[in-house]
Amino acid sequence: MSTEPAGGNAEAGMKLLLRTTGVLALVAGLVFMGQGSGYFPWPAESFMINARQWIYYGGAIAVFGLVLVVMARR
Repeated sequence: MSTEPAGGNAEAGMKLLLRTTGVLALVAGLVFMGQGSGYFPWPAESFMINARQWIYYGGAIAVFGLVLVVMARR
């Protein structure tokens, strides 16, 4: 039984994993930033809304996701 992805290339599978994880982290970071700044107040009872530290946490997560996406393109 082969452990390689359907494309037959382990490198392609790793790039897909990095890209997918990076996009998810980027979106999550942007949502965290939106909630922390109050521009995305959903759900209404979230502890992250208008909490300034979540802008910074979200920014760090978004940058991490962007780095993963760039790494996947190489």
